[in-house]
Amino acid sequence: MGARDRYSRKLECSKCGASAFADASEDDDPQRKNAGFKVDRMPQGFSTDRPSADPTKHMIRCRCGSVFPFKRKTVYATGGEPRG
Repeated sequence: MGARDRYSRKLECSKCGASAFADASEDDDPQRKNAGFKVDRMPQGFSTDRPSADPTKHMIRCRCGSVFPFKRKTVYATGGEPRG
């Protein structure tokens, strides 16, 4: 089994304004057909509505009922910025 790329993504509900960071990971193997996307830690107030191995199709539900895709714009948690 190969390594996994781990990252945090800010979830923001456009309906009620709730926001929090979720931890996710993907397989670190460019040869794979599927990235093996997985949400490792979902913050309180959010849940998975429709799971998918593709982060652009993985749908999140806010406690207010709004549903949106996991992957939209990238926002890094403090200390989680990419190192250059």
